[in-house]
Amino acid sequence: MNEPEFSNDGRPVDMYLDLLRVRMDSEDYRLLLKVVAPALRALDEQRPEGVDFALDPEDTEHLPQQIRDEAALVIATAVTGRLDNQLVEIQVDGTGPVRVVTDAVTASDPDRLAEIAGCIQQRQQDTEELRGIAAASGMPTDF
Repeated sequence: MNEPEFSNDGRPVDMYLDLLRVRMDSEDYRLLLKVVAPALRALDEQRPEGVDFALDPEDTEHLPQQIRDEAALVIATAVTGRLDNQLVEIQVDGTGPVRVVTDAVTASDPDRLAEIAGCIQQRQQDTEELRGIAAASGMPTDF
C-alpha cells in the first residue's frame, strides 16, 4: 500500500500515522501500513456497529509484537477518534495474558480491567459452548 492512499484530513488516525512514520524504521512502517490498510479502508467505507475490531492472527503472527501492538493502536485510533488509547495486558483465568486496547482512564483502573477480563473469559466460555453444540450437531466448528 502506498502512503497517498490515505488522505490526511486532520483525523486523529492520520496524525498518529504521521507520528509513527517519523518514529519507526521505514521497513517496519511499511509492514504496519500493510497490516492496517484493510481495516482503515473498511472503516472509511462504513463505521462498525460495535467497537470489537481485532487483527487477523494469520496475517500478523509473523510480525514482531511491536508492530502488532502499533497496528492495534492505529485501528483503535481510527475507530475511537482518540489519541489516548493504550495497550494493556490483562490476565484472563484459563487463558493467560490477553492484550487489549483501551482508553487511558480504563487502563489505569484495576477494577475496570478485572471486569474486562471477566467479559473476555465469559466470551471464550460461550464460544467453546457454541463449538460443542456445533460439533454435536455435525456443523463446522471453525468460527
